[in-house]
Amino acid sequence: MGRLRSLQPRIGELSSGPRKLDISFEDARRSVEWRKWYNIARWKARPNGARWRCLVRDLFTCQMCGVIEADSSMLVADHRTPHRGDPDLFWDDDNLQCLCKACHDTHKQRAEQGQRGGGV
Repeated sequence: MGRLRSLQPRIGELSSGPRKLDISFEDARRSVEWRKWYNIARWKARPNGARWRCLVRDLFTCQMCGVIEADSSMLVADHRTPHRGDPDLFWDDDNLQCLCKACHDTHKQRAEQGQRGGGV
């Protein structure tokens, strides 16, 4: 068996300088603030919270696969158009749809990643 002479480095040098963000400071701040909206009564409360109104309107039926789910914790009030911190889109009942957790966490997320140009 031959001897191993040397290994070529596989990782380049890391840049030591500051990186420029693709988003503005204001957009970054807003992206944190809107996450709090999911924990307030206007979203969560029964029977008047936006999430509950969506589930009742759609008869606890996933709008993708058609499954009817009695356990509301297995349903997601999904934003048809991603709001990305826009309060008008977030609170718009017409922008909400009922999805089962399985569809939301797989099909919907994959579709949104494709729209953003994300992926692996």
